[in-house]
Amino acid sequence: MSWRLWLKSKPKSVNLGFYGEVNAGKTTLANKIGLDWADQEVGIVSEIPHETRDIQKLEKVNFSANGTKLDLTLIDMPGIATSVNPKEFMKHGLSASEAMQRAKEATRGIIEAIKYLEQVDVALVIIDASKSPFNQVNFTIIGNLEHQKKPFILVPNKIDLIEADVRLVRDAFSQYHVAPVSAIQGDGIDELYDKIAELAKKVRR
Repeated sequence: MSWRLWLKSKPKSVNLGFYGEVNAGKTTLANKIGLDWADQEVGIVSEIPHETRDIQKLEKVNFSANGTKLDLTLIDMPGIATSVNPKEFMKHGLSASEAMQRAKEATRGIIEAIKYLEQVDVALVIIDASKSPFNQVNFTIIGNLEHQKKPFILVPNKIDLIEADVRLVRDAFSQYHVAPVSAIQGDGIDELYDKIAELAKKVRR
């Protein structure tokens, strides 16, 4: 095989970042994609806020959709929040000292997640579809992505819940790519994969 043919056939390497507010389902979605394409999970899912406090990666994910083959690195970011209250952790059984330590780690994780945006090629912005999309966290994430000219997909998650209102998300962010899913049940996941492939084809590295 000539080197030109090898370069042409080699899957494009793409860093796929998962952003969103706390407990929107970032890690659940990252795990779903990891299991679908690499038989591996990316991180631990928990009801306790800020369970993901460090950036977690799963590399060499052989992804294929819409005739596009990709070598994905899944990057699960800590949940973004406008403030971190140690008392929230104490509600889940953590001691005062444990809660304070977790709050420090969560704050550091938020800062690192925003900094790491420079290394992301395509971002998924996960939104809890059972809640109002009009919040500061969503606007802050989208604003940072637009400022750095990063392609992204809005992913209303938890569409399996009765309270989910995808239409509200579409109306609020009608100018963006929107791909509703249930990360737990897998609803809408194939459509999301098609959109990831579509945006990734345009990435220049």
